[in-house]
Amino acid sequence: MNLGERLAAIAQRVPRGTVLADIGTDHAYLPIYLVQNGLVSQVVAGEVNEGPFGAARQMIDRLEMSNQITLRFGNGFAVLEPGEVETVTIAGMGGTSIIEILTAHPTVTAYLKRLILQPMVGASLVRQWLVDNGWQISDETLIEEEGKLYEIIVAEPGQSPLFEAVIYEIGPVLWRNKPPLLAKHISQLIKQKQYILAEMNSSPQARQSDKYREYQEKLVRLEEKACQLAANS
Repeated sequence: MNLGERLAAIAQRVPRGTVLADIGTDHAYLPIYLVQNGLVSQVVAGEVNEGPFGAARQMIDRLEMSNQITLRFGNGFAVLEPGEVETVTIAGMGGTSIIEILTAHPTVTAYLKRLILQPMVGASLVRQWLVDNGWQISDETLIEEEGKLYEIIVAEPGQSPLFEAVIYEIGPVLWRNKPPLLAKHISQLIKQKQYILAEMNSSPQARQSDKYREYQEKLVRLEEKACQLAANS
């Protein structure tokens, strides 16, 4: 099975031989790929939507992988027992949904050794939660697929230093490593903040809010980082 660049980058960060849970597995492409390539031998694949769950069941059965991939219907970590898996992948969800999954079953989360997360939006919220809850961001990467930029965050248990607010937006490892897509990533963050401020400008009440001032501050700091990056290029 061939994966797109986004899922392939997630697969690269799954430790060889780990016991994995893929939460929100959709059609189970990631678990199938990992098992087919001998990277893991056991995966729990969780899915809460009936359509993708049925498609995943058909695919797993057709490939005769039900002994290696245990497909379970349920929401988030409700499909897992504490200590059952070591590594979790959660991809293609919003940051708020990822945080809800990580917090809903703390006894499951407490046993995990690695989180591989790919938030579609709200990556800064995910990073903040990780740092505040005993996780260290050990790796990050940016992947461009079909013109869209994706952030992948890897975290392991451990104490993390606190970061300035703008670094939660950009990503501490991304800022440290300066990958080729970083300038585009920061540019997109700047455009997002500019769009939000433009929308809020239409309301006098919104312009007086703490949220408006917060976005103004974020925009200024992002523009500063963009200038730093350009100066060092």
